[in-house]
Amino acid sequence: MTDWESTTAWNELLAGLGELQATFLEGDRAVTTETGVVNGYRMLTTILGVGLDIYLYPETSRPVWVDTVTPVRRDRRWGGDNTDAAYAFAVLDPARTYRIWGTRNDSAYFSVTVYNEPAPGAWSDKVIGVVKDSDLDVDDDGRFSFYLGATRPAGYDGPWIQSTPDTAAALTRDYQADPLTGRLVDWHIECLDEPAPIVRSDAATAKALRSTLTWMRTMFMIVPMAIKERVAEDRLGLGHETPDGVNTLAEPYRVPDFNFGWSATDATYCFGSYDLAPDEALVLTYRPPNSFRFWNFMPWSEYMAGHNAADGTTSLNNHTAVKNSDGSITIVVARTQLAHPNAVTTLDNQRGMLAFRWFLADEVPARPEVRLMKAVDAPMSASP
Repeated sequence: MTDWESTTAWNELLAGLGELQATFLEGDRAVTTETGVVNGYRMLTTILGVGLDIYLYPETSRPVWVDTVTPVRRDRRWGGDNTDAAYAFAVLDPARTYRIWGTRNDSAYFSVTVYNEPAPGAWSDKVIGVVKDSDLDVDDDGRFSFYLGATRPAGYDGPWIQSTPDTAAALTRDYQADPLTGRLVDWHIECLDEPAPIVRSDAATAKALRSTLTWMRTMFMIVPMAIKERVAEDRLGLGHETPDGVNTLAEPYRVPDFNFGWSATDATYCFGSYDLAPDEALVLTYRPPNSFRFWNFMPWSEYMAGHNAADGTTSLNNHTAVKNSDGSITIVVARTQLAHPNAVTTLDNQRGMLAFRWFLADEVPARPEVRLMKAVDAPMSASP
């Protein structure tokens, strides 16, 4: 019998799934609720699917966009997702040149970010370049195009991202005012170089399976998040600020030049956590920056995963939020849907994280005020 390296790698992947299962069933990060356990299995299968999409199936000379986060697919809710946004991923060859084009449609804000890969399966630690919608010449029909890669096309002087030897992938971001009715950006990508032969080798398959497992292990170094008083270890870490305690928020911060994962360098973030009894609510109040392109807020599970847009009011953004008379925003978070116009529900999830994002903000907002109270005592309307 032939000893295939891909067979060995497949068996390593199967064994690795068992190891990752143990991270949420055993030890100091074991979850304690039924929802926490079943969400763990959903997270395992979700990131297995995403990992195979970005490591096993791509052909870099025939690139396609694959969904990584969408507001309508339950198998693409992971890694700090957004109910108001859709993300797509394309794997690149740093020696090739690509054209990206599309139609903006109803997007409130969109961008493309190119990332490195330090080693096979390792998460990005560097942003190669970003093209934002405001960088583009968008015509009256919403159409746009630009280039990235190894060689700038002759005579082209528009937006351009120059590849580096460790260039690995491009990630689109498309934020919608209403993810249920908004038309997403119509994205396209093509390689301008002669396509390579399609060769499905034993060695390449083994590498892809091992890269997928490496990538999954990194995700489970972060999740499930322990929703309790923080210990010295900060697993979100690596440039991200996490809350010190529960039912609170950390200080908002801009993404530093050092990048971990696939953060947006034009974003400001604020993370928190919640642990709510059925009759409790968190009331958050904050003042938006003077200038920004888009902001949104949503609760996540312990696995940094949200719900689909049609599941309930599980997110809020600057197009849907109702301001108080002084310009501040009050948000009410509870396990059920409350009456406040800015009420957000966790859909009966007891524990999880809270996440704010502000894109292209002119300043870092002050940390939002957080109050824990009985749901019956929570405000029901914006302050006059």
